[in-house]
Amino acid sequence: MFTKTNLVSTIVTAIWSFMGGYFLWGILADGFLNNHLGTATGVGKEMSEFGILGLGCLIQAFAFSTIFSHWGKARYTTLVGLKFGMLIGVLVGFGNGSIEYATTHVLDMTGAMV
Repeated sequence: MFTKTNLVSTIVTAIWSFMGGYFLWGILADGFLNNHLGTATGVGKEMSEFGILGLGCLIQAFAFSTIFSHWGKARYTTLVGLKFGMLIGVLVGFGNGSIEYATTHVLDMTGAMV
């Protein structure tokens, strides 16, 4: 789980997750998205909480890297399935929840983690 390959992959993926989101949604798609705004106002935060955003990206990157490092091994048992399920829970619950909390006003931290 904490191999050199997995840690390097985690760092590279976290950097892309942190900077790539800004590049894709903040620069490339900004004009398009501004022309297609919905009726919800005040959802996005003016200034994201970058510490929590970075932590969420790191958690999400670690879950992705761990899942994909184990995916190619031809061991399909119930225990492996349970491990993947827990990693998906970490990926979505803590990783995506932290990123959502850092960038929107939808939930507070407790609601995002639950």
